[in-house]
Amino acid sequence: MPIERLRLRSLRGALLALGVLLAGAAGAAPPALLVGTAWYPEQWPQSRWPKDLELMQAAHLDVVRVGEFAWSTLEPREGDYDFSWLDRAIAEAARRHIYVVIGTPTAAPPAWLTSKYPDTLRVGEDGQRDEHGNRQQFSFSSPRYRELARRIAARLAERYGHNPDVIGWQIDNEIGPPSFDPETRRQFHAWLQRKYGNIANLNRHWTTAYWSETYDGFDQVPMHSKDENPGLLLDFRRFVSDTWTSYVENQVAAIRAHADPRQFITTNTTHWGDQYDQYVLSRDLDMAAWDEYVPDGHFVWPDQAVQQDLVRGYKNEDFWLMETQPAFVNWWSVNSPLPPHAMRELAWQAVGHGANAVLYWQWRSALNGQEQYHGTLLGPDGTPVPAYGVVREIAAEMARAAPAIAGTSPRSEVAMLQSYDSRWAIDFQRQQADFGVVKELDAFYAPLERYAQSVDVVSPDAPLTGYRLVVAPALNVLTAAEARHLADYVRAGGHLVLGPRSGMKDSYDALWPQRQPGPLARLLGGRVEQYYALDSSVPLAGVLGSGQASIWAEALSTRDPGTQALLRYGRSNGWLDGKPAIISRQVGKGSITYIGAWLDPALMQNVLDDFLRKAHVTPLVPGVSDDVEVCERVGAGKRVWILINHGDAAHTIRLPSPAAPVLSGDPAVRTAAVALAPHSIHVLEAPLP
Repeated sequence: MPIERLRLRSLRGALLALGVLLAGAAGAAPPALLVGTAWYPEQWPQSRWPKDLELMQAAHLDVVRVGEFAWSTLEPREGDYDFSWLDRAIAEAARRHIYVVIGTPTAAPPAWLTSKYPDTLRVGEDGQRDEHGNRQQFSFSSPRYRELARRIAARLAERYGHNPDVIGWQIDNEIGPPSFDPETRRQFHAWLQRKYGNIANLNRHWTTAYWSETYDGFDQVPMHSKDENPGLLLDFRRFVSDTWTSYVENQVAAIRAHADPRQFITTNTTHWGDQYDQYVLSRDLDMAAWDEYVPDGHFVWPDQAVQQDLVRGYKNEDFWLMETQPAFVNWWSVNSPLPPHAMRELAWQAVGHGANAVLYWQWRSALNGQEQYHGTLLGPDGTPVPAYGVVREIAAEMARAAPAIAGTSPRSEVAMLQSYDSRWAIDFQRQQADFGVVKELDAFYAPLERYAQSVDVVSPDAPLTGYRLVVAPALNVLTAAEARHLADYVRAGGHLVLGPRSGMKDSYDALWPQRQPGPLARLLGGRVEQYYALDSSVPLAGVLGSGQASIWAEALSTRDPGTQALLRYGRSNGWLDGKPAIISRQVGKGSITYIGAWLDPALMQNVLDDFLRKAHVTPLVPGVSDDVEVCERVGAGKRVWILINHGDAAHTIRLPSPAAPVLSGDPAVRTAAVALAPHSIHVLEAPLP
């Protein structure tokens, strides 16, 4: 993030950081960089626990997450709590200098609860009510379930909220599926009424005169996630986001009422998941956290890097990697393992992009259950599997690097805007089956990351001061307020690049009447005359190079003498021939550009390189190969470079200034050149100039 925001961290965040340094495990302060695992002591005899913890200690693990699936053990009968086993597990971990994060157990309600209170069970969109025997089988809107969840969270916080060995809390686990039960429908109607005030406003914004969809009252509005009026679908997703947010806040409030402020509170999200708005959900959490998996075992570093930056952008702060895979998973079509070097590269990549902890899921194979075949660090016999040795090496390296990492965070001069509203809106109406918004975000991110080597992924309403270049791929839903925000950025000297399908819809998922890019069309001095889904590629050429467009193409026009056409379509389908594909306008010291086509990778790199140079963005470490990832963390008067060679060839990297090695070598001897063997990692520290 820019230096300005590094200096403007919240007071709570500062207190949290200070508090964690004062935490306990046998009186020691935890390191700034932690490695750990998910441990399920309730699944094993207590006589086994010391051996588990000794193996963790031997592997240099600092932290365990416990409890997130243990409701039936913590509360075997309603109101009958048994925390004695958890007391002992935490105490045994502390004796080995291992800290604890407690997960509230609400992802997996016990059988007594679902049997006694069947109204708490989730109902699918097909009307089928879930049964006991899985997880996430509860309704996120159920008042009764929320009360029971609040009660167990409060009891845990009363007991462990001031335990010096407990450093944080995770709310639930990978929340996601909504419910379609009658109570949720009632709450959806109430949500709509609060938003629109009266049914006439809803009818107007949703254009319900179309197909005679006009409603006489809010209780007539159906509740669906697909095949409906786009305005309804978008509002339903927003309602789901608000409902999950209030679900999480219910437990956050219960914990904060009893817990020491030094203990952080978070929840763990998943990949590019879009079942709810992560920015909204993260607002009242102390930090973001996520679970990173590469299910097919093929680690493509830009595809994973963008997700790290996405999670960092939820709060524009460092985060935790709460789960990642030890070699392989059990839920993909072919559960191929990550190679050992990829496990190491993935872990260091996470740290380079802002993770201050890397936890592996899970510690030991469960003897039964749906995830028997998932990768672990120990086998069912309780002895290490090969991944244990790899994690031990990673943890030992991170222990050496922790003092250098302390007090640092990534910073970027480039931002990419990511909007859940836009992702949802395009997914409702793709027009071209291959137009996946995540795929388009990846297509823009990879060349930005290769050139600038640090990119923030933030919401459209995030502060933009300090960014030299802001790129907004597929910003389909553009509110009037967001348009003003982006226009102010450009007029203040910023450089804005919009991607295909941007500025098409307003905040109600209705088409802007002035065509794309909607309220930014006047600033651009041009617009989209028509959009086309492509089933074959079309040629492009101009001052930015030549190449092909596929999937999507928009014919642009210029309406201001200062707006230039930078690329045009060649002969193809007649509709696009000779029309501008990229137009740009200088606005004072800033600029606004519209890219109207899905560009091939080489052309995309050329185009974005040109805009990066014009915005005076410079690489952190110039001249590196495309298979070398450069990460930089800055703070506390120092900069730390993490260099990761993801390729099979060796490279020599020339640093901008001499730096001291952190992982190996003599830290007193600085070097300006680093020899990177294939799939090797170097961490270097240098003072800020």
